[in-house]
Amino acid sequence: MADVTRLLREWKDGREGAAEELAPLVYQELRRLAGAYMRRERPEHTLQPTALVHEAYMKMVKESTPDYECRAHFTAVAAQHMRQVLVDHARKHRAGKRGGGVQPVALEDATIFQPQRSGDLLALDEALSEMATVDPRKARVVELYFFGGMTREEIASVVGIHVNTVARDLRMAQAWLKARLMQ
Repeated sequence: MADVTRLLREWKDGREGAAEELAPLVYQELRRLAGAYMRRERPEHTLQPTALVHEAYMKMVKESTPDYECRAHFTAVAAQHMRQVLVDHARKHRAGKRGGGVQPVALEDATIFQPQRSGDLLALDEALSEMATVDPRKARVVELYFFGGMTREEIASVVGIHVNTVARDLRMAQAWLKARLMQ
């Protein structure tokens, strides 16, 4: 844990090679997260968990100023990037089909990906993007909880709010998203 935090600081300070040294220390955790994402994807999905980890990590390495405070924060950002990779992939997949309209879906169901679920993921992504313009903190809390697989305590630490506020934000955001997705 201390090595990860040290390497994150060194990466932030611009030390060359810090990101490469960090990779093996966080790889298993990122691979576990990617595996959870991919188990919920459609069976014929062309991305593999390893490819998802690599694409997300490459996006993170390309960021001009990495500013990860701790391992949990780093994992949360990685989860964001993985979600974006999957959303981009779903958009490309849907673009190849005709008449693939997005159907309303409950937030709880949108996190369970099945063959026909690429539209659900896109609808959820659009709703989260809309929420982020209205209330960025709640959108971030939802993303960390549902996509990052983080506990309320971890989210509180990363976002810098109390655990009770995380719970309240989740309830309110879930209600808002449910109403939005059922329109």
